[in-house]
Amino acid sequence: MTTETALAPAGVAAVSGLLLRLTGPLQSWGEHSYFNDRDTAGFPTRSGIVGLLAAALGRARTESVGDLAGLSVTVRVDRPGVLLRDLHTVGGGLPADRTVTTAEGGKRPGDTGTLVSHRHYLADAAFTAAVTVPPGGGPGAHEVLLDECAAALRCPRWPLFLGRRACPPEGPLLLGRSGDVLRHLVGLPLSARVPRGAGRAVEFVSDQPLDRLPVPASATAPGSDDGTVPVSDMGDDPVSFAPGQRTYRARPLYRRAVLLPDARYAGLGADALGALADYLTTNRSTETDGGLW
Repeated sequence: MTTETALAPAGVAAVSGLLLRLTGPLQSWGEHSYFNDRDTAGFPTRSGIVGLLAAALGRARTESVGDLAGLSVTVRVDRPGVLLRDLHTVGGGLPADRTVTTAEGGKRPGDTGTLVSHRHYLADAAFTAAVTVPPGGGPGAHEVLLDECAAALRCPRWPLFLGRRACPPEGPLLLGRSGDVLRHLVGLPLSARVPRGAGRAVEFVSDQPLDRLPVPASATAPGSDDGTVPVSDMGDDPVSFAPGQRTYRARPLYRRAVLLPDARYAGLGADALGALADYLTTNRSTETDGGLW
């Protein structure tokens, strides 16, 4: 598959939303993080992206995120990155009165004063995400919310990060707003070199069925799910970010691996950014024709 015509639109209805570029030296999207073992999912989570939008809007952790959690998130994995584990120690070598405080308010005695924790990151990963009006959601409040999020991402109230405060984003984060955002999610240049062999399929993950991607069924990689039924559940649908009261719901996880044309791979570094700039310039238009604005 080497030509753009290999991915002609499949007649799927257009969906309104935002396009985000999520890349940086490190990312960490906690999935089952508990106590001293802080893991990361292999792609940006719903809770991580909702939290990013809430930070841009300047919402306190105690404020409701129900409206943001009503949006849908679909992620394209440009580069999965490399899993990195960072070892942390806290409290070692300090005087007894300066070691880690216990839940009862005291201090850890003797050789228990040092705590060891493991932090996991994705190094050199790159993702493109579409934040969309949910199927059947229609216009109205969701469209207003998307406009507010776009404005906030251009001028965020609080610093933005990729899952964890130590992971700032690299380069442009908001790519644009579109009335046909899934077409652009498929069509945007990939921040990756052309892969070889069996690893050439590009994975999409979503909280909604992925048969709504504007690609023909023949583009689905051999052995991949077609994205019409969930492959599992994931507990990353946020109910509250309030300190001490963080609550999440389970939501379905859909996966689909798609074969994209070689021309879609833009390489790395300046080459990828140049191809991205060219695409955005070419597709920059008004709100009414499915372009980016």
